[in-house]
Amino acid sequence: MKSLSHLFLIDPVAMARIDAAADQSCIPLYDLMERAGQAVAASALRHYPQAVRFVVLCGGGNNGGDGYVAARALLQSGAAVAVHHLGDVAALKGDARTAFERSGVMPLPLGDYTPLAGDVVIDAVFGAGLSRDIPPELHRVIDAVTDAGAPVLAVDLPSGLCGRRGVPLGASFKAERTVTFVGRKPGHLLMPGRELCGLLEVFDIGIPARILAAHAGSVAENDPLVWRDALPRSGMETHKFRRGHLTVFSGPPHATGASRMTALSALKAGAGIVTIAAPKQALDVLSVTLTAVMSTGMDDADDLRRWLDDKRHGAFVLGPGFGDLEKARQFVSLLGDRAVVLDADAITAFKDCAETLFERMTSGSGKFVLTPHEGEFARLFPDLAADTALSKIERAQLASVRSGAVLVYKGADTVIAAPDGRALVNSNAPVSLATAGSGDVLAGIIGALLAQGTPAFEAAAAGVWLHGEAGSRAGAGMTAEDLAHAVRPFA
Repeated sequence: MKSLSHLFLIDPVAMARIDAAADQSCIPLYDLMERAGQAVAASALRHYPQAVRFVVLCGGGNNGGDGYVAARALLQSGAAVAVHHLGDVAALKGDARTAFERSGVMPLPLGDYTPLAGDVVIDAVFGAGLSRDIPPELHRVIDAVTDAGAPVLAVDLPSGLCGRRGVPLGASFKAERTVTFVGRKPGHLLMPGRELCGLLEVFDIGIPARILAAHAGSVAENDPLVWRDALPRSGMETHKFRRGHLTVFSGPPHATGASRMTALSALKAGAGIVTIAAPKQALDVLSVTLTAVMSTGMDDADDLRRWLDDKRHGAFVLGPGFGDLEKARQFVSLLGDRAVVLDADAITAFKDCAETLFERMTSGSGKFVLTPHEGEFARLFPDLAADTALSKIERAQLASVRSGAVLVYKGADTVIAAPDGRALVNSNAPVSLATAGSGDVLAGIIGALLAQGTPAFEAAAAGVWLHGEAGSRAGAGMTAEDLAHAVRPFA
């Protein structure tokens, strides 16, 4: 059964603390290495019974030690095994040296490896802690393995992949399968790392859950276990206003489609009432295209002030198809005490005055969710977007602290971050979500949850997950309209 501890994403620094805490708890680190290597060998035998030969590529650290344990276990099973080592095997120290000495193998130089038909490569050169570009010798082997099409089983992470950022450091193996231990690393879920890891197996090698919980940090995979208890519960006596009234702002008559998809998605996600607030000249268009969604005329800031006099109007989505950037800035200035999703044009409106936006979001008592894609993120946070030393998680966390808003940093690996440091990486989104209007649907789902009283971080995280589920439900070839109709509340 999945638990919250299984959702943690453990960066290399935290993993080092976990290993140290295990050692201090009198858990021999070589015992952990032995279990890890045995798990790798078991996975190799289970998934590659057709292998003519297992080729174990070992490095000089503990990842290489796992490889030597795996090589010994494979030999004991009767498999054909070859081992190649990066660097001088005489330089091995500590547990890795113990694993080498107990393996009974004499490795060949890594650069001497040439893939043969029937080879299955077990990649134990570098683990999650790699922080520099790989050496040319390994780069050549990666190219040769890739060209040969040999299947790769990676130990911890494919060598060359940064465990913190999920990006290749010069080059990386593309694994069919990856075996990791204790918990997943950010690089297992962040793109392109997720694709480079292939199918992922996580093995418990005996580190107590109390140690994991004490050192894992505040980053995890997005999952209902994180936020389901924060979602609204509808009793028998509920009514539409208790389920929340969401206002979605619309653009001019020729650009109402985005707001309509946002509004429909919000209704499908459980909002009790959804109203599109549009320029009065757009009301005729809306009247012939809306059924359950209501509409109201709203031309300027005075109209919005009158709308805000009704305290039932507590949640808003601003940005999809809005168009008028000056009016967007005016409207944001009036929404500081409400629950607001800012998307698309509402983000672009502040590209030259981001600090003004941040001040407006933090000066009131409202709850704000920003939903930028990569380009919009760069408009508000150009320095963070340009800093390649940061992971996407770290960029989102810093942006959330700076802005005071919950941040939904969109993409195939959407990151949800809160100003208090919590962050989630989403992994249930199908590739079909990369279609025009998909973000409008997401904004509507998050807005619906805010309207129902869900806290901003949980509303954003649940909205992203429900968006992914709707994409899977709608299937390949969907349009944004299909996606909106596929939205369902969490059950």
